[in-house]
Amino acid sequence: MKTILLAGIAAIAVAGSATAQEVTLRVHHFLSAEAPMHKDVLAPWEKLIEEKSGGRIDVQLFPSMQLGGKPPQLFDQARDGVVDISWTLLGYTPGRFPVSEVFELPFLSGSATQTTAALQQYQAKYMGDELKDVHPLLIHAPAAYKVHTKDKPVAAQADLGGLKIRTPSRMMTDGLAALGANPIGMPVPEIAQALTTGVIDGAVIPWEVFGSLRIESVTKDHAEFGAENGGLSTSVMALVMNQAKYDALPDDLKKVIDENTGAALADMAGKAFDAAEAAERQKAIDAGGKITVIPEADLAEWQGATQPVVDTWVRSMTDAGHDGQAMLDDARAMLAAAKGK
Repeated sequence: MKTILLAGIAAIAVAGSATAQEVTLRVHHFLSAEAPMHKDVLAPWEKLIEEKSGGRIDVQLFPSMQLGGKPPQLFDQARDGVVDISWTLLGYTPGRFPVSEVFELPFLSGSATQTTAALQQYQAKYMGDELKDVHPLLIHAPAAYKVHTKDKPVAAQADLGGLKIRTPSRMMTDGLAALGANPIGMPVPEIAQALTTGVIDGAVIPWEVFGSLRIESVTKDHAEFGAENGGLSTSVMALVMNQAKYDALPDDLKKVIDENTGAALADMAGKAFDAAEAAERQKAIDAGGKITVIPEADLAEWQGATQPVVDTWVRSMTDAGHDGQAMLDDARAMLAAAKGK
């Protein structure tokens, strides 16, 4: 009798354990576990989802491409069900997400919070077709990018002439070329080695990712424009879920996902990225770095040089059947509203 009772208790325990974790969500991304996106956004989100689901959803984070592949493959990994959720830069597959590229144009960005807030409106109005093969959880952006160089400071546009600069996207590739630099595309994890070996002279990245890349001792000169001037550029980032995985969730667990993604997660991400931006900037100063803020009086020269990049994007959208100018105007207005202008 005692044996039967114990067996029954064990069976109940096993059944309870199975009920407690009905769904496993594997989240894959390319940065290290030290990066703000991992420790300040994804890790808190993991705990939140598990808590709100009563333990029925088990979120598992896999940084640094631990599940295989390369960063440009992450979007398709989620689309195809290789992973359940992935986080990536849409610009890692140049030309595939042209509608989203408006926020990667030169001088159309601000703080992470501001640009991410603008992206929520822009995504709802324009990005449905580009994201139709996945279930988007978060579309966001880091703070405006800065130019970090190893041996030559950048204080004027002419200083970029001939420098090999890492670029994050197609729009910034064209923008840097228009400014006289030699743009070289590569995912963020490759920057440190490329700087050390001389493959590049500098990189266009935000402060936020600086510490996790461990390049504060390599790049000592830093040029920035100030968020009020639109920033040099930014990248559109996406946390996306396999659509079939989402569709298979029971309604109450879909609700948990829905209530803790989108605008709610965007607010968390924007604040986390801006906090990291300020902290990493100060660390660079403490490490002996020199920051040059491009004077506002010089901004027109930079904007004028890159205007053809903006014009080309507008034409390409119009040629594709969109109203390119209206999309650009909307993006600017959404960003201005987010900045409180």
